[in-house]
Amino acid sequence: MSHEIISEEIADISEIRQIRRDKLSKLREANCDPFTETKYRRTAYSTEIKDNFEAWEEKDVSMAGRLMSKRDMGKAFFADIMDDKGRIQLYVRVDDLGEESFTEFKKWDIGDIIGIEGFVFRTRKGEISVHCKTVKLLSKSLLPLPEKFHGLTDLETRYRQRYVDLIVNPEVRRNFEIRSRFIRHIRSFLDNRGYMEVETPVLNTISGGAAARPFITHHNTLDLDMYLRIATELHLKRLVVGGIERVYEIGRIFRNEGMDTKHNPEFTTVELYEAYADFNDMMDLFEELLSSAAMDILGTYDVTWQGEQICLAPGWERLTMAEAVQKYLGIDFMSVSSDEDAVNLAKSVGVEIPKEKEKTWGNALYECFDQKVEEKLIQPTFITMHPVDVSPLAKRSPKDPRLTERFELFICHSEMGNAFSELNDPIDQKQRFLKQVELRKKGDAEASMMDEDYITALEYGLPPTGGLGIGIDRCVMLLTGVDSIREVILFPTMKPIDA
Repeated sequence: MSHEIISEEIADISEIRQIRRDKLSKLREANCDPFTETKYRRTAYSTEIKDNFEAWEEKDVSMAGRLMSKRDMGKAFFADIMDDKGRIQLYVRVDDLGEESFTEFKKWDIGDIIGIEGFVFRTRKGEISVHCKTVKLLSKSLLPLPEKFHGLTDLETRYRQRYVDLIVNPEVRRNFEIRSRFIRHIRSFLDNRGYMEVETPVLNTISGGAAARPFITHHNTLDLDMYLRIATELHLKRLVVGGIERVYEIGRIFRNEGMDTKHNPEFTTVELYEAYADFNDMMDLFEELLSSAAMDILGTYDVTWQGEQICLAPGWERLTMAEAVQKYLGIDFMSVSSDEDAVNLAKSVGVEIPKEKEKTWGNALYECFDQKVEEKLIQPTFITMHPVDVSPLAKRSPKDPRLTERFELFICHSEMGNAFSELNDPIDQKQRFLKQVELRKKGDAEASMMDEDYITALEYGLPPTGGLGIGIDRCVMLLTGVDSIREVILFPTMKPIDA
């Protein structure tokens, strides 16, 4: 290792920045400013050369990437560059470049962006490499890469400086490649089934479609408060009213709520709606979509997530919420009918209904599930037939008006998606909106607002419809095996350092 590289390792970052700026100044004085470069022609990438060496051996190539290492051998260097596909070794010697170019190459820093031309060969030690005939500096790195300072392992820094994280922790890229493939899979899956992809407003005058606290902004021209959407649901169902019978949207959702390993204030969902279908059809679709994604992307139904071995092979368990509570807590809500008896049943297993919620049969059932049962659901499990009290947009069950045709999918005690047989009765819907309005007046910031236009849309007629919302971020967490949502969002929300 050269004296220059050693001295850089022990220097202060501000000193390194100044050293590199001085190098840049000298380049500019010599009319060799790398930032004037606008284009570089590439004919090959690292991985395709390594994967098909026999086809590339002795062939001339033009490559570009980031300089990741340099090993000074006196009159020659071995170096590594990293491109979009991976890394490959370079062999650079003075006899090929000439004294002037070789001297300049020696001054280049780890992190610089370079272009090279040469031919592919294998070293005596068997490493596939490129023997360089020309080298060119394409962009100057003014800061050292963190791996020279014991790596980039601090989570806060990794999330704040994802660009550096991707450079020095190449395994991180896999998470986002899987995310991209999963979204492509969703599109292909739905497109092949006749669904139409659309876009709906992010800014709305009414916050609705979910139980969540919205972000509020202000439109200056209209002098009007507006809300970032908390769901795409109500606009998409308006489109079903309009005759688009199979419709979906992949989009960002914004909720002004807490942050933890499973929640980010902005996240991505896919919502889809199909006329003349119900929640059972949505269960079948969700199971097929996610299991086929695992096989397509990973080549297996078996994944490890949060320390658990998960099997995504089709045939997932389906339980009503009451059945799940009976299975795991040993109490039967279907055997009682009064609100008082239900509340007492919940108390018998140590479940109290929060003060802001009404002491009803439905809330008692839901709180038992939420507080005691959800944590026990490891393998893919559909929980169906949710109480009306917590499902303001779902259709009532014809068999029991206390319940709705709704399900949530749980894997490793995490909710992965939510679906209904959609409520299409405008009179019932208005009554439920009014109930939500009352809850808002009592201080429930997550309760829905009245949406008169949506009621009007329903009055024109919404066919029987099945709807499904899937949390893309959580599904990607499952497919990548990571435990934090920040590992699958390129730029997660972070508190400013100086805040």
